[in-house]
Order: sequence, then structure tokens, then C-alpha cells
Amino acid sequence: MVPMRLEPFTLTGKHVLLEPLSLAHVPQLCEAAVDRSTFGFTLVPDTPAAMERYVAALVADSERGNAVAFAQRRVADQRLVGCTRFMELRRWSSDAAPSEVEIGGTWLASDAQRTAVNSEAKLLLLTQAFEQWQVQRVAICTDARNERSRAAIERLGAQFEGVLRCHRLAQGDAVNAGTPRDTATYSIVTAEWPGIKSALLATVG
Repeated sequence: MVPMRLEPFTLTGKHVLLEPLSLAHVPQLCEAAVDRSTFGFTLVPDTPAAMERYVAALVADSERGNAVAFAQRRVADQRLVGCTRFMELRRWSSDAAPSEVEIGGTWLASDAQRTAVNSEAKLLLLTQAFEQWQVQRVAICTDARNERSRAAIERLGAQFEGVLRCHRLAQGDAVNAGTPRDTATYSIVTAEWPGIKSALLATVG
């Protein structure tokens, strides 16, 4: 996979702004991560030093062309409520834009979960992928044990593709962190996007 560095950009919605992640976001992200009751399978740093290392690594990954990382800012109160990113950017040709991406590394403060912030963030990311980059496929993956995340991906309308065994290292799970995990893989392809977009628009309002 050839890295492709993309210039940072902001995605703007009525409920959420997805803005390029930077070290300036660390203090508010620490505040967003205080309630840890829903982060069982997700890497969400629990100290300021850990959050700084986490953000620095994601920024470096974006600069190398391996990802496009965002901070999620809730419009209503202008507070940061989490992170998300495009990852596994793949080109099938010499085009500047990717042909296939994964949406992942997503976490939200507890009071932003199951709200319009989450739905609109997915709408913004998928619109960028399918309508600006014109990708053929968007993958969304999660720890196979994460039933909450799997249910959310299925509500989105993504199609289950299967489980990849020992695919990535477990994160966020205090018992198994750093050991190989099985990954449940889902995807949305170009032909499915119009229907999913309509459903998301109805949800966001």
C-alpha cells in the first residue's frame, strides 16, 4: 500500500465539526474521556500524558499518509467530544484520491453517543469518501467481541463480511490489551451509498 498524504481538511455539519486533529486538542479530549464506562474495547487514553502520546501518534500517521485523523467538535456547545479517522487508505490506480478506505479509531464522550453528533459524523465521513474521493468501498471494523459497536455498525446499514482471526491487537480491554484480537469486518460499497445516505439524513434531521 503506497502512502498518500492528503492535505488536512474540515468536514462541517449542523451538529458536529470534524476538524484536523492536533496537539491543541489534548486538554479537551481529556475532558471528553472522563466517563470511561463505554470504552471497553476502544483505545481512549486515561491520562493527559497518554492522550498527548495518542494524539501525536495519530498526527504523525496522518502526516505519513497512512490516515486522516479528526477531532469531533459538537456544534451546540463547541466542546470536543471524541476522535475519528480515515485509515487503511488504498489506491487502485495512479489517482490522487483513495479508491478504498476504512473508517475507524472512533470514540465519543458518553453524552455524545447515540446522538445526532454520531450519525452526522458518519454522514460527513461517508459523503467525503463516496462523493468527493469517489471510493468504491468503505470498511468499518471492530473487535468481534464488541457487541455494542457491531450493533451500531449494523444499524448504519453496513454489510457484515466476516471475522478476520488474529487480525489486530486488542485495545482498551484491560485484560487482553496488546494480544491478538479477532476483527468483525463490515463494508459499504458504492451501490449501497444512496440508500444509506437517505437513512442517515432522516436520522440527523
